[in-house]
Amino acid sequence: MYQIFYFLWGTDWHIALKISGYVLLSLSFIGVVSSILLENRNAIKALAYIMLLVFVPVLGLIVYYYLGRDLRKRRRFTLKGSKDATLMLRYWESQRKEIVESQLQLRHLVTNKQEISAMLLNTRHSVLSHNNRVELLLNGEEKFPAVMEALRAAKHHIHIEYYTFTSDDVGNAIAEILVEKLKEGIEVRFIYDDFGSGDIGDIPELLEDNGAEVYSFSPVLINFYLNANYRNHRKIIVIDGDVGFTGGINIDDRYLNNGKHPVFWRDTHLRLEGDAVNLLQLQFLMSYRYCSKQIFNFGDPYFHRSEIKGNCFVDVVASGPDSDFPMTMQAILMAINVATRSIRISNPYFIPNEQLLTALQMAAQAGKNVELLLPLRGDSYFVQHAVQSYIKSMLDAGVKVYFYKKGFIHAKTIVIDDNLAIVGTVNLDNRSFYLNSEIAVVVYDKPTVQKLQLSFEQDLQDAELIERRSWKNRSIWQRFMDAVCRLLTPLL
Repeated sequence: MYQIFYFLWGTDWHIALKISGYVLLSLSFIGVVSSILLENRNAIKALAYIMLLVFVPVLGLIVYYYLGRDLRKRRRFTLKGSKDATLMLRYWESQRKEIVESQLQLRHLVTNKQEISAMLLNTRHSVLSHNNRVELLLNGEEKFPAVMEALRAAKHHIHIEYYTFTSDDVGNAIAEILVEKLKEGIEVRFIYDDFGSGDIGDIPELLEDNGAEVYSFSPVLINFYLNANYRNHRKIIVIDGDVGFTGGINIDDRYLNNGKHPVFWRDTHLRLEGDAVNLLQLQFLMSYRYCSKQIFNFGDPYFHRSEIKGNCFVDVVASGPDSDFPMTMQAILMAINVATRSIRISNPYFIPNEQLLTALQMAAQAGKNVELLLPLRGDSYFVQHAVQSYIKSMLDAGVKVYFYKKGFIHAKTIVIDDNLAIVGTVNLDNRSFYLNSEIAVVVYDKPTVQKLQLSFEQDLQDAELIERRSWKNRSIWQRFMDAVCRLLTPLL
């Protein structure tokens, strides 16, 4: 031991310091690699992290610390998942009498597309509802007035859960309505993501001072290592258990397209009435229990049967780091697999894993009309090049790829044939599938699907079809950057 100490410190302390640094770095490297392997994560993703550690050790350690650790195994996420499963089971039991009948009706209406609902039911992730009314809201111009009108009409409670809630004209106007309702005695529960709502200003304090229950999801200052991963990306509003809103539009002026911002934002949201609102309420309740450690019961006025009668069938699927399976991804994959004629997808972040990539290629190769609408210019240079790296394989398989030129298309919609649609918060990347808390509405309803088809057709008027030959003839530099960015897509 003395000889080692003398070797390290007895001659040249500069050399000893370097050796000590190398030893510590090597031990850290071995520990991180061991942790990656023991987590039994996706092999491609594990290899990407290990290669980053090998070629850029210090940067690799930093990236892994903030982005790579699998916190789903941590106790708090594990317990949240088990508690959510218990709540869903209780809700499922309360609806048991009508489940079989509803599934049979749906099977008769949409044939094999009912398998999506069956999967969600069997995994206790959704209970099919059929007495619903669904309204399509395009952009902030349609969403924000509808939301404000519904908020002003609240009689008992308002529940809000958002990834981005900004203190600007729209956010402040909604906050003012909430304060007015609080003064009338209306219950307000408000959950915002601390990372996504970095510009929320003093709105939380304003609401709390007026009696609202306000919770920050995984506060960044407390859990700094969570500032990029495991975010609450959902957008949910539930009013009196009667009206619900969800989709891709955050509370932010950008979506209003009123001339204040240079980029036109194209997005899609849904207004729901009927029994499906109970499912949105249930998802909010789960987040509320996680943040507040409190619960409220399943009875009136939070949950009740709808007076609407009809055959608009709806499932609500949610997933997150606490989920046993990536249910939003699995619902999307099954929707693609059961398509018989056409698949039309609009999404801002197309960084597919192998399952999604293969499903779309096989659908196109089977002769189905597969169309993919993406933004011409993304909001991230790196992500845009990563997205572009997948275009060639899509074109080669026969997928029609369009670039939206009017502005930034942020809509997250999937339209299958003429009787199935999925609208929600889910991007087509591993972050949405595995890391973030997401939500999507699965609609089995021809009138709603027809409206989404028309909306897609209108968007194509502002889009450019990518030709296979011209795409292959892009410059070497563009293709090189695409390839480099694609190497790190498993880390996104």
